[in-house]
Amino acid sequence: MAVIVLDRAPSIALGKHTVRRGRRVADTAATWVICGVFGLALIPLVSLLWTAVSRGLSRLDADFFGNSMRGVVGAGGGALHAILGTGLITGATIVLSVPLGIAAAIYLVEYGRGPFARAVTFLVDVMTGIPSIVAGLFAYTVFSMVFGPGVRSGVAGALALSLLMIPVVVRSSEEMLRLVPDDLREAAYALGTPKYRTIGKIVLPTAISGIVSGSMLGVARIVGETAPLLLVAGYSDAMNYNLFSERMTTLPVYIYQQWKFKGADVASYDDRAWTAALVLIAFVLVINLASRLVAKWFAPKTR
Repeated sequence: MAVIVLDRAPSIALGKHTVRRGRRVADTAATWVICGVFGLALIPLVSLLWTAVSRGLSRLDADFFGNSMRGVVGAGGGALHAILGTGLITGATIVLSVPLGIAAAIYLVEYGRGPFARAVTFLVDVMTGIPSIVAGLFAYTVFSMVFGPGVRSGVAGALALSLLMIPVVVRSSEEMLRLVPDDLREAAYALGTPKYRTIGKIVLPTAISGIVSGSMLGVARIVGETAPLLLVAGYSDAMNYNLFSERMTTLPVYIYQQWKFKGADVASYDDRAWTAALVLIAFVLVINLASRLVAKWFAPKTR
């Protein structure tokens, strides 16, 4: 009886070659699609930066950083009062929001159990999507009830912004704390370390980099807000160093006022608005760079 042996090796090799070729084609196509989408996403960002830089450089001078708008109705003037107000209100918001947000995250991760913890989590999720104008109305109502109607101050603006920043800090800090391995906690407990010292010496230092980054996300969330500050902080064309008294201007409100209420010299108002926008972008950039340095400084040292 004759036995016929079929050689399948060439067909198998051809099939593998076809599969590999198909994968390379799919990989190349996916790479080009992703690069194309990334390029499309960069178009509005680059356009925004180019417009802000090209139109904002015209008033980027010493007068803009050294003068306020007190008594200025045309050309000249600056945004020193708005830059100062932005720094003071943002700083006060950070002082109010970061400790409360981190404390709430520690409670939810390390201690929170049962209905109360679930209620806190639900409220934090709800506050994450709260409109900024609602936060401004709440702060205005609280200060009107305590100090009388029509009150305006920088601390009221900080309170309104803290309502927007605290949920971001809580959620980001909570996620970072949950990423800390339980083995580190259990090792500390095995050595007899109390829980509060374990949190302070082990958990927080391990997660500090992510916590700082999350806090800076909260700052980015509130630094450009305008609506709540118009309600509770108001607008002033003069310097104000006191967070607890009188109106205080921030850069977003300054931009709105310069763009909305133009005088006879329209070009001067436009130039001041675009320069203030450029300064605000630089302000956010500096905050992000500082956050990276702080996170790197406090991150656990590894060999």
